[in-house]
Parts: sequence; C-alpha cells; structure tokens
Amino acid sequence: MARTCDLCGKGVQHGQNVSHAHNVTKRRWEVNLQTVRAIVQGRPKRIRVCTRCIRTGSVQKHMGAKAAQRARAI
Repeated sequence: MARTCDLCGKGVQHGQNVSHAHNVTKRRWEVNLQTVRAIVQGRPKRIRVCTRCIRTGSVQKHMGAKAAQRARAI
C-alpha cells in the first residue's frame, strides 16, 4: 500500500542528508498518516489521511454508538 493520503494525495518526499563533512546519503521524508474511521458517501469507512487533513477538518469523523450517546448527554 502506498504511503499517500487518501484525501489530498500527499506522499513521500525524497532528498539527501548532508553531513558536516559534506557526505551525501539519500533519505526520505514520510507523511504522518493516521488511520481514521470517517464518513465516506454516508457510511463509516477506515481511511488513511495525513494529520493536516484531520486538523483542517477535511475529514468528517464517524462517532461510535457510545461516543454519540456521550455527545448527546452533554
């Protein structure tokens, strides 16, 4: 499975580590992906999204029965 966000498509970036002696080695920056139960087309589904999408509210999270009951009680 590719390490990309299901919503925005953000993926791995490539680059190089450069030491003080200017030794260059390859490296990669991974995306901070989280598995979230979200509402997709009216049904709950597990998707992998980046934390930026979660923070900006692009994902409508699915509440379980207990969490929904707690939210109604408040």
